Amino acid sequence: MISYGKQSIDQSDIDAVVEVLKGDWLTQGPAIETFENDLNKYFGSRHACAVTNGTAALHLSGLALGWQPGDVIITTPITFLATANCIVYAGATPDFSDIDPVSYTISPNQVEEKIKSYHSKGKKVKAVIGVDYAGNPCDWKALREIADKYDLQLVNDNCHALGASYFGDKQYAAKYADVVTQSYHPVKHITTGEGGSVITNDPEINERVRQLRTHGITKEQNQLEKNDGPWCYEMHEPGFNYRITDFQCALGSSQLKKLGQFVQKRREIAKKYNKSFSNGDKLIIPETHSSIEHAYHLYPLQIDFKKLSLTKAQFFKKMKEVDIKLKVHFIPVHFQPFYQKNYGFNTGDFPVSESFYRNEISLPIYPDLTTDDVSSVINNILEIISG
Repeated sequence: MISYGKQSIDQSDIDAVVEVLKGDWLTQGPAIETFENDLNKYFGSRHACAVTNGTAALHLSGLALGWQPGDVIITTPITFLATANCIVYAGATPDFSDIDPVSYTISPNQVEEKIKSYHSKGKKVKAVIGVDYAGNPCDWKALREIADKYDLQLVNDNCHALGASYFGDKQYAAKYADVVTQSYHPVKHITTGEGGSVITNDPEINERVRQLRTHGITKEQNQLEKNDGPWCYEMHEPGFNYRITDFQCALGSSQLKKLGQFVQKRREIAKKYNKSFSNGDKLIIPETHSSIEHAYHLYPLQIDFKKLSLTKAQFFKKMKEVDIKLKVHFIPVHFQPFYQKNYGFNTGDFPVSESFYRNEISLPIYPDLTTDDVSSVINNILEIISG
């Protein structure tokens, strides 16, 4: 079965993990700090805090930014649930802005219109979470201008775009956003098994994330209200156990060395897909602006099923019959019963996102995908749509 995504592990990764397993530290040891330093070096940030997964990174980011009941946070409907759920975790109010029909990322124009709508009602938007969907960076210059204009916080859910470039810069994320979150799940560009991180240039945000990562505990002497001795620690607010292990971080450091070649292989596969699917009126390939180098965590192909004699579900079934497993990224968040029942969202609220969802399928794309596998995906899709 050809899946849509898969990790790439080689002997150097295994050796890195085994070395930690043979050592004295399995958790809260030096491999974590090494990985965090490696992240800072690669992504050009001043601070990186590794955590258990990308969801934890989003959760801690919202708390570190001080989100609370009454705050409005805007994000995109085309994202994994965790991006919106972190807003709910903080007790804030989630809202959405529609996507751009070409980039599939949140539309700055729609964001500004929504902010103006809130202002007309005497309400202020606290933050915007942009998602670098599929590996395609958002229009971060426009989003940063909006954030500065309306005095709001900017978060980059960067989980799809490790290795992407924005105006020739691989280190764009922390330059535009106040906080950047990443995920190292096995289908992402690099993996630590499960894992994630919060990246920022703000030392205060970093310090709060680190404290919340470990139950809200501090051992810093200047923060202790009472110090009975070197064993002392205090909790000033409830935190969480979002610590990652040393052997996961050893894997992460090893994987990070190969990120460039991983992304290059994804781009080569995407180029083949683009060439094969660019003709005809039934398929829409993902486009990129000249200022962007896509990282292709996903290859979102749109199919106009109205022009085919089969449904999307039937298309999935036919592909599965030839051992090709597709996915859809994503069901719009505002379609979920929780968000409709609790926040009043309805079908029709974000038409561009909804149209994209009806048409989108995610094709297999990962470094270990063979030439024969890519050809099989292409040939079977072309055969089905021509039938």
